Amino acid sequence: MVDLLRPTSIEDLPSHLIVEILSCGKLSVVDLVCLELVSRAFRGSHHGLFPPSGSLVDFAAFQLCGSHPIYAPMSPNARNGVFNRCRGNWKRVLRFLQSVEQSSNVVETSLGNVMQIRTGKYHTLLIKDSSGYSCGSSLCGVLGHGPETTQCVAFTRINFPSRAHVIQVSASHNHAAFVMQSGEVFTCGDNSSFFCGHRDVGRPRLVDALRGIPCKQVATGLSFTIFLTRQGHVYTCGANSHGQLGHGDTNDRPIPTIVEPLESVGAIAQIAAGPSYSLVITDNGTIHSFGSGANFCLGHGLQRDELQPRPIQSFIRQDIHIVRVSAGDEHVVALDSSGFVYTWGKGYCGALGHGDEVDKTTPELLCSLRSHVAVQVCASKRKTFVLVDDGSVYGFGWMAFRSLGFTDRGASDKITKPRILDSLRPYHISQVSTGLYHTVVVTNRGQIFGFGDNERAQLGHDTLRGCLKPTEIFVPGMENNAGFVSETG
Repeated sequence: MVDLLRPTSIEDLPSHLIVEILSCGKLSVVDLVCLELVSRAFRGSHHGLFPPSGSLVDFAAFQLCGSHPIYAPMSPNARNGVFNRCRGNWKRVLRFLQSVEQSSNVVETSLGNVMQIRTGKYHTLLIKDSSGYSCGSSLCGVLGHGPETTQCVAFTRINFPSRAHVIQVSASHNHAAFVMQSGEVFTCGDNSSFFCGHRDVGRPRLVDALRGIPCKQVATGLSFTIFLTRQGHVYTCGANSHGQLGHGDTNDRPIPTIVEPLESVGAIAQIAAGPSYSLVITDNGTIHSFGSGANFCLGHGLQRDELQPRPIQSFIRQDIHIVRVSAGDEHVVALDSSGFVYTWGKGYCGALGHGDEVDKTTPELLCSLRSHVAVQVCASKRKTFVLVDDGSVYGFGWMAFRSLGFTDRGASDKITKPRILDSLRPYHISQVSTGLYHTVVVTNRGQIFGFGDNERAQLGHDTLRGCLKPTEIFVPGMENNAGFVSETG
């Protein structure tokens, strides 16, 4: 008979129960490694279900990988690819998957904070513990505090309905969009072509047309917006002069309208918006592009507009499974399921990272980063950043406004091949975002660093005109209205 009053240690539990505990929650790979180090119970083998050399933690990591939203839809070939790339170590595979997911969504820091950073033209948007913040400059209400607020010299909290918890944000030049935990979407900023999905301007307002259609991601282009629902459907609204809305025509849409041509390609996993073009990734790792064909950003080898989604064939032919993509002003960078990086588009200033300034009309593997497992790619105008799984950041492209972060190079220099940012070596970076003139990163401890132009306080500092090296940005914790500057002074 079992003595229910006798204290029981974790070592006394059967191995299958330990595995069940480890794999049913939201443990990070760091948590699993810590458990493996502190208790012999987690270092033991799970006999009959895993190779003898594998521990209970290894088996738990294997199970967590199998249920991960990035790994689950992969083909057997893609699964073998990432497993071999991670040296046959399931903890490394899990670290890759979790890092990719966090770098493009919200970062769960080691101190318990939940954060996301996004950069616009002259402003920065931040999510911290389900609240939205903004800093920088705007004349059209993109900061989320109403059209009367033209500048926030420090991160200032944005007012949403009391029950709204922000889980994702997208920043464009002149408008912004926020996804709530409920799936509702709020937008604000310039609305001259109704690309906010409603007919108002000023403070963030609910996109009523999507009421009852919960979203998980939103992407803002120059004058249009893309919405991704939890069911994997895509809606678009705004200007459509190049077919960037994907409906097979060039008619503007004042309210979000479902992209019918995508209904037959399967569930969509990720969306991205360039100035006048769109990119979507399906669950099976295929990129579809549509909109402006300028600078070869659509990846089809031609500078021709596509009025409806078209799959990029070079990835399909090579059986490459894409998991993330970033749409820059003149080029595109993509990440595959094994952590390899591909670039295409305009090569000016070395933004493609191939050691030259030659345009690439279709995706090309970035060979100089083959030895690194990338977890995030980030493109803006004439510059690119790649975050790798050890927390290091590589940058290349145009040094203008010092927004590449290399302290030993001048503002007119060009970095044509990936180079590690030495100034960030002391930190483990979990997310990077780069705008037209500035760049901001988040560390695994929740610190925020920015560099580049600060002429309009987009780096959250009142007294600095620019930051030549990464400079920490602080979020005021008490006064929500501190930092406002209105048109009247």
